[in-house]
Amino acid sequence: MQPLEKTLRSRLEKTVKEARDVAESAALAALNQLGVGQAKPDGHFSEEEKALRRRLRVHGRQLGDRRDPKGEQEISRLIEEVAYEHWHRMLFARFLAENNLLMYPDPDDPVAITLEECEDLAADEGAANGWELAARYAARMLPQIFRLDSPVFQLTLPPEHQQKLEHLVTDLPLEVFTASDSLGWVYQFWQAKKKDEVNKSEVKIGARELPAVTQLFTEPYMVSFLLDNALGAWWAARRLTEADLKNASSEEELRNKASLPGVPLEYLRFVQIEDDAGDTQWQPAAGAFDAWPEQLGDLKTLDPCCGSGHFLVAAFLMLVPMRMELEGLSAHEAVDAVLRENLHGLEIDQRCVELAAFALALTAWKYPNLPSPSGRGVGGEGAIGYRPLPELNLACSGLSVSVAKEEWKQLGLGKKNLTIALDWM
Repeated sequence: MQPLEKTLRSRLEKTVKEARDVAESAALAALNQLGVGQAKPDGHFSEEEKALRRRLRVHGRQLGDRRDPKGEQEISRLIEEVAYEHWHRMLFARFLAENNLLMYPDPDDPVAITLEECEDLAADEGAANGWELAARYAARMLPQIFRLDSPVFQLTLPPEHQQKLEHLVTDLPLEVFTASDSLGWVYQFWQAKKKDEVNKSEVKIGARELPAVTQLFTEPYMVSFLLDNALGAWWAARRLTEADLKNASSEEELRNKASLPGVPLEYLRFVQIEDDAGDTQWQPAAGAFDAWPEQLGDLKTLDPCCGSGHFLVAAFLMLVPMRMELEGLSAHEAVDAVLRENLHGLEIDQRCVELAAFALALTAWKYPNLPSPSGRGVGGEGAIGYRPLPELNLACSGLSVSVAKEEWKQLGLGKKNLTIALDWM
């Protein structure tokens, strides 16, 4: 896949920024309609509306909105949550649909479905519209991302705002949804306004502000350079023979010999060294990483600030063909093995964790099912397609403990030292 072209990136940036303004205005209007910030519900509310209002207030407090002694409650964090979830539900559904990965949940034979077909089926399936139905189908595929049990999805946005959001997402060109780095840009653009506000305010950076001001998208060439000269150098040191390293006439010759289809190692650098006898030999400029495991199944990679998963996806696209080549695995087997054993990510922003999971799943389902150079693996062209994936090793490291102290201490199971440690924490 190719990175997003600059003019399309600018168009995506403009669309996402506009979408955040529209979505937050819609969220404010919908929450005010239910009186979520008020101390008491209006008398004309139905029991269903009162129940939804209570759930939204509880959810807001879980997000950090404060309730004062009189019962009135902030809704600023809840507004952000509603806006984000409703917009990204539509955006992610189109990502899946444009890659033929939005699946109609036939128990025997799931089949790809378009957004237009979702609109046609919505009424029969009991959904308000095609976007809601698309999100319902997507939730079956990635339940950790599309949390339809959240009360924010029971909230209906005003029609005029909903229509604006629909137009914004449908007007984006197809190329946006097939580029390799679009997901990363999507969240950076979403956070851009918040980042500017925080920087201009000169307030002390706290937990709420940190994700916005620390988001920094790494350009594809930077990711490739770092991985080529780490994982790629490890691979080259084991794939190239001593004769290759002694007799090669250029770095390009060594890169060509070390590369695999889909893993060109174009940024891998070599240097020439001279031994005691005065003979020269090439070696990877970054070294051979001799302390790393000899078997790729034992290699653990961790991105401690994984963001939207850009490094993880790039490492995945290198490791899968490497494991197919070294271990004789099929594409299916290699994809599962890499997700299960090799890739790990941490991130302080829960939304980034969800984006990283979405990006990895999308890449895994789209992975080309091609044979390895040695002839091993499954032959034939095309993508693997949708199927259940191993549990992804991704976690949010920025969540606060939100239980009562005594409940937290019970995790000590009566063991004195552990209980004391939990009490201190």
